[in-house]
Amino acid sequence: MPTYQSPSDGTTLAYQDYGTGTPIVFVAGWSLYSDMWEYQLHYFLEQGYRCILPDRRGHGRSDIPSGGYDIDTRADDLAALIDLLDLRDVTLVAHSTGGGEVVRYLNRHGSERITRTALLAPAIPFMLQTEDNPVGVPPALAEETLRQLRTDRPQWFADRAQGYFATHLRPGTSQAMIDEEMKRCLSTPPHVALTVQREALMTDYRADVAALRIPTLILHGLVDQSIPIELSSHQAVKLAPHIVLKEYWDAGHGLYLTHQDEMNSEIHAFIKG
Repeated sequence: MPTYQSPSDGTTLAYQDYGTGTPIVFVAGWSLYSDMWEYQLHYFLEQGYRCILPDRRGHGRSDIPSGGYDIDTRADDLAALIDLLDLRDVTLVAHSTGGGEVVRYLNRHGSERITRTALLAPAIPFMLQTEDNPVGVPPALAEETLRQLRTDRPQWFADRAQGYFATHLRPGTSQAMIDEEMKRCLSTPPHVALTVQREALMTDYRADVAALRIPTLILHGLVDQSIPIELSSHQAVKLAPHIVLKEYWDAGHGLYLTHQDEMNSEIHAFIKG
């Protein structure tokens, strides 16, 4: 698996790179890594695209440094890969926390290399409830989430597995697929997962979203329990009215698996314009 070095601290970061066509860079969600995109990878390679799938620091096959999990460093890690491969006309596809990394990347590094972005259930623009963000997660609830992750992380994931896939509305998701995705989530070192989750809850991306100037598609499930659409994507379109938001009435947070056919077709049509 190819690797590169982070410009901030020399951390060795892994990525997958397949195909030779117009590039798509897939940015994984919280506690996940590049393998989460297996059903998108198959589809877009068959359509003739080049697919690049990085493992963020501390995840997957990348090194596990003691620090550098702040959003700016992670956005710079992404920029270093795009620059190293000299990618142009890029479509950025990101899930959940990866959506924050993409909008911060665009605000810090510009869109010269990026043509469009597709965000799946993104953790933007600001998840935490404050005086000027009353729709966010109450601070006490955010701290309780972090406490549960510190004390019994496997149970926290187990309690949310069915809701992640909205199996009550989308019963076709196999137990094997659910188990595999929970295994991937638990493969991320506990301290890394906790630190990145805290960053996702506490980081204000409102300025990053408001600065978006490239075509942007958001796909989000109406029954997403992890990143409720009312406090995320519904707020993002208010800051950047040109964003196209597609809602899935029966999708949870794991729509990249449960709705892979619809989602792949939606993103493909978006890329083709």
